Amino acid sequence: MKLLVVVTLIAQPCIVSAHEAPTGWRYGWECCSNQDCRQLASSEVEEGPVGYRIRLTGEIIPYSDACIKLSKDEFFHQCTPGGVIDAIRSICLYVPDRGY
Repeated sequence: MKLLVVVTLIAQPCIVSAHEAPTGWRYGWECCSNQDCRQLASSEVEEGPVGYRIRLTGEIIPYSDACIKLSKDEFFHQCTPGGVIDAIRSICLYVPDRGY
């Protein structure tokens, strides 16, 4: 029985897919660890004088922070450790291109 399981696992093709945004583009591996990102509504992120503020947690991410990445759609996407929604720290914040 064990041999059958091992043979079955080896015989199956290895499918590796990156974690994707709902619109189909792939989050960077350095941000999502293949599980940690999700799309946010625009109302969940506030653009202030010093950076982006995640309304749920109050976290402020300065505009100059390296964790800010350009979104490939018109939405914000937040990556947090373990994908925890109310994490106090973001790994990455994908922001829509504002054209300025």
